[in-house]
Amino acid sequence: MSEDSTGFEAAQVEPRRVVVLISGNGSNLQALIDAQGFDELGGEIVAVVSNRADAYGLVRAKEAGIPAVVLPQGEYDSREAFDGALIKVIERHEPDLVVLAGFMRILTPRFVNRFHGRLLNIHPSLLPAYRGLHTHRRVLEDGVKQHGLSIHFVTEELDGGPVVMQAEVEVDENDTEETLARKVQAREHLLYPIAVRWFLEGRLRLEAAGPTFDGIALKPTGMRLSHADALDDIDEG
Repeated sequence: MSEDSTGFEAAQVEPRRVVVLISGNGSNLQALIDAQGFDELGGEIVAVVSNRADAYGLVRAKEAGIPAVVLPQGEYDSREAFDGALIKVIERHEPDLVVLAGFMRILTPRFVNRFHGRLLNIHPSLLPAYRGLHTHRRVLEDGVKQHGLSIHFVTEELDGGPVVMQAEVEVDENDTEETLARKVQAREHLLYPIAVRWFLEGRLRLEAAGPTFDGIALKPTGMRLSHADALDDIDEG
């Protein structure tokens, strides 16, 4: 503790606590770890949990000195049993926020309700368009010219929770699934740490009427970052 000018000791404020759930490579986890390393996350990642033992994100967590837990989904008889165990693991770490970073599980209502208002997900499309899997492939098949990502609070509706932030990506005629994925991921890595920091700072909240930023209600599409804005921010980075 430090002593202020009045002679009283000022209590140190504990960092806000974040648990990250992953299933695979963990590139968004790495973006959060990097932000934390530059003291730009607004809190501390206290645990990483994966439903797959071969997830490379576990290596990222280990290299960053973050406790990592594997909870193999195949060891549980039902989604409800798995989510019950997952709740126990998460709550041991007393998180202020639970972040889904490529966690490939459909969560049960019990889980979603337990962490209501402090559960964020990132999805590779401009929701409500292209919910579910294989978004880049479906965008290319449909000939859509605007694609992107959405960060949203999680509810019981798959990819249907209130959106807080989006970023647009232009689809070029020569784009492939791989090139489009790289475009989207570059913006994911830029925006997800920002959204997490805003939540941990109390600026981003889920109220009864919907999400707010600095007390102002957000539009259904949340805060929208255009293609040009995203390029400027990435170039400056």
